[in-house]
Amino acid sequence: MTIMAKTKALRAAMLLAAVALLSTVPALAADVDGKWSGTIAGPQGDINMGFTFKADGAALTGSMTGMDGSEIAIKDGKVDGSNISFVVALDFGGMPFTLSFKGVVSGASIKLNGDAMGMPFELTLKKAAVIALAHCVKIECLTTNMGD
Repeated sequence: MTIMAKTKALRAAMLLAAVALLSTVPALAADVDGKWSGTIAGPQGDINMGFTFKADGAALTGSMTGMDGSEIAIKDGKVDGSNISFVVALDFGGMPFTLSFKGVVSGASIKLNGDAMGMPFELTLKKAAVIALAHCVKIECLTTNMGD
């Protein structure tokens, strides 16, 4: 084999290896899609928090459920393997308030570190169980012999 042929073969092998490696990267991303919930201990009791996430490559979209049940869109969402980060912008009667989150997805839980105006907090979210109900309907075929 000539040096040129060996070089082409080596380049082809390196290209195939790179393609194989890059094609496994999406498989390494955590499964963050779905509904998640958790609680934060507040001065007047636990505060329930709910999130819905959808990953699309390195982008994370979704929403946080507000105290009144409304959905508030997350912003600047990112996914990097099992790490996620996002921001939620709130408005309390014309006063803007931003919550920043960074966390790690591990199976059916996400450990989040949050920041509210310089005050750090921690939150562990659990993935909502998906309940699939299978309904079986028995169909009876009735035939009536009406005569020939």
